Amino acid sequence: MEMELIYILILLFTGIIVGFASGLLGVGGGFIMVPVQYWVLTSMGYDPQISILVTFGTNLAVVLPTALSGAYGHCKRGVVVWNAAFTMGIAGLFGAVIGGYAATMIPADLLRGIFGAVIIISAVRMLTARTPKVDKPIVDNTYIYLICGILTGMLSGIIGIGGGVVLIPVMVYLLHFRIHYAVGTSTALMVFAAFGGTISYIINGLSVTGLPPYSVGYVNLLQWVLLAVPAIIMAQAGVRAAHRLPAKQLKYVFIAVMVYMGLKMAGVFSFLGLPF
Repeated sequence: MEMELIYILILLFTGIIVGFASGLLGVGGGFIMVPVQYWVLTSMGYDPQISILVTFGTNLAVVLPTALSGAYGHCKRGVVVWNAAFTMGIAGLFGAVIGGYAATMIPADLLRGIFGAVIIISAVRMLTARTPKVDKPIVDNTYIYLICGILTGMLSGIIGIGGGVVLIPVMVYLLHFRIHYAVGTSTALMVFAAFGGTISYIINGLSVTGLPPYSVGYVNLLQWVLLAVPAIIMAQAGVRAAHRLPAKQLKYVFIAVMVYMGLKMAGVFSFLGLPF
């Protein structure tokens, strides 16, 4: 099936938004990419189970170079806590491999529901959490980093997101990271989780039939190019904005987007018969 021009333009525009969001907030942008990619593939007539797995695999492959671009920008500004990034990142890599394998055995509807629930819970947490005090020292505990990394990596692999949308609240509210350090460190460690998850989705999809053209396992190279190229470029713009603008003013916009995408993927709008 050939991809129509409208789908190409939608994916390019999505890549622009995702790149900016990644650099600005230290998230992979999966809460934006996943619903769009899934809609494109199912609209083209692909099986929902194939579509959701290709969506997750391709999303993680996009997160990888985007996170590298963002991490480079944050590192130049000195806001990456490398001990935490490496420890949680390596643990997250192995967790993501396990999660990616587990995702291939979970029904598409359940995967969509899990994705939606995680995004909504994260949005509610961001909305209701109190602003943390900044006078507490950062928690520097290797065992806590390992646990956070493995759990986030597994979640990343299962639902195809970089994990920053979940991990940033953990770093800020539990590990006492200042917000800019949490964003920078999250961006760096997402590189590891995205790499592990991408490899897992490629390997587990190599023998699968019915995949879209230009797919390597569950990673679609055409969608990857359309999303990753603008995302990599815009990630640097997001990094610059993160260090110039107060994130608080933009937080509520992203919370609203997260809630919408979560409800959409969980099928709430379809259940209620709503046309959006």
